[in-house]
Amino acid sequence: MTVIGWIQIILFCAIVIALVKPLGWYMTRVFNGEHTFLSPVLRPVERAIYWVGGVDERREQHWLTYTVAMLLFHVGGFALIYGLMRLQAVLPFNPAGQSAVAEDLSFNTAISFITNTNWQNYGGESTLSYLVQMLGLTHQNFLSAATGIALAMALIRGFTRSSMRTVGNFWVDVTRCTLYVLLPICIVYALFLVWQGMPQTLGAYVDATTLEGGKQTIALGPVASQVAIKMLGTNGGGFFNANAAHPFENPTALSNLVQMISIFALGAAMTNVFGRMVGNERQGWAIFSVMGILFLAGVIVTYWAEANGTSALQALGLTGGNMEGKEVRFGIVASSLFAVVTTAASCGAVNAMHDSFTALGGMIPLINMQLGEVIIGGVGAGFYGMLLFVVLAIFVAGLMVGRTPEYVGKKIEAREVKMAMLAILVLPLMYLGWTAVGVVLPSAVASMANAGPHGFTEVLYAFTSATGNNGSAFGGLTGNTLFYNLTLASAMFVGRFFMIVPAMAIAGSLVEKKSIPASAGTFPTTGGLFVGLVIGVILIIGGLTFFPALALGPIVEHLAMNANTLF
Repeated sequence: MTVIGWIQIILFCAIVIALVKPLGWYMTRVFNGEHTFLSPVLRPVERAIYWVGGVDERREQHWLTYTVAMLLFHVGGFALIYGLMRLQAVLPFNPAGQSAVAEDLSFNTAISFITNTNWQNYGGESTLSYLVQMLGLTHQNFLSAATGIALAMALIRGFTRSSMRTVGNFWVDVTRCTLYVLLPICIVYALFLVWQGMPQTLGAYVDATTLEGGKQTIALGPVASQVAIKMLGTNGGGFFNANAAHPFENPTALSNLVQMISIFALGAAMTNVFGRMVGNERQGWAIFSVMGILFLAGVIVTYWAEANGTSALQALGLTGGNMEGKEVRFGIVASSLFAVVTTAASCGAVNAMHDSFTALGGMIPLINMQLGEVIIGGVGAGFYGMLLFVVLAIFVAGLMVGRTPEYVGKKIEAREVKMAMLAILVLPLMYLGWTAVGVVLPSAVASMANAGPHGFTEVLYAFTSATGNNGSAFGGLTGNTLFYNLTLASAMFVGRFFMIVPAMAIAGSLVEKKSIPASAGTFPTTGGLFVGLVIGVILIIGGLTFFPALALGPIVEHLAMNANTLF
């Protein structure tokens, strides 16, 4: 651990904090339908989209109608991606002559991208054509990210409105998010990435002769446009197999910093949107503080673990920390920070191989995902996940003082608590249940590259990542098998939609309630006590699920790798 390393971490945090208010202000105006500096250009386009789609932007929807519209929208997205992959061989923009993708892999990938997971059981440059990368994957990166933000806005309206039955219009929210937020930023962002050295071309792969006289095929393609939304939308699916560790996906230290910032930018700004819409920005800053404390704790542990390495590495004369699986151009601090950012934010992009981290360094990304990825989280998804924990924290506070719990003027009653618990508990059911199957079924065990605690962690990490809609992996596990393609797809589907539906039910319940003015007995939700309570609830509920699993994986592995020091 070095001073320069901590300066990099502090700089990253400072930039993210500085972006919270301006982005929050802009996004609030967009979703309230107010005028923005882009309105003169984009408002006619927005109206044209509604006209073509037959959407009345003034007509809002009941929470159930809103949810059904979202689900049907994703059915269409699934069909598009699956069809493109199966027909890839006969479609244009396929300079490498990629063949049709297998049924089970196409199914897994289609589920992966409509759920904002972007789990990839394939190498992009050796499996997919330019058309599938653009029309299938990049297109869905925009829409799955927009969906997450739209759903968060629906839940926020549940808190801000009273005695109503509608939570907004799904088609309007998705359109405005894509048109006014994601597209403008990504256009500028993609141009920046091209400037940094990232390819953006429809030309064929290039054959080159190496210094040794061998022949090498260099894969190219429309990379910058996909990477921009991959990061901003916390999607994470890479154009290349090596993801953000590939020099064409992350060429420089500056591109690495900007990519990390873009992963957090919109998710962090959602806290400010919430504060503005409830009429008290301090409410948003309180939630941001919860996220920030948990994030910094993860960064400290991961950076310390990777900078110190293990006694086993030191016995081999490898001092200076653990550089295995890391790019020299990024080093330990940027790799450790990126790993925590990408798993705190449900992004899944990686600039280093998490499988090669130390046991404790790899444990933090695993914990981030098992906490429900509420530390910033996926755009929108992380925020409504955090609000579920807030509901439970307020309920606990109400039990302590014997008073009906309230939050920003709404009573939190049995229905909201039940829905919140249902949404949270479905996650460990998936990753613990499928992990149990994966470590005993012979065909699944054959995919494990390592035995013992590390092999167990590879399987646990895969199902945790899929259920949490993250998409990063411990690369030692061979995932492109029938078992893993189907089971990981089921985990991704349940992790996304079985959390969304209860969250939307909460929005529908809250929006019908009257707003209650604060009184002397109202629990304050903008101070340190509230922040500490929410953190405690997150860690207790998360701990009940992840600590039993971790005891068999990273912790045991850490003890083994440092046996000489500990004993």
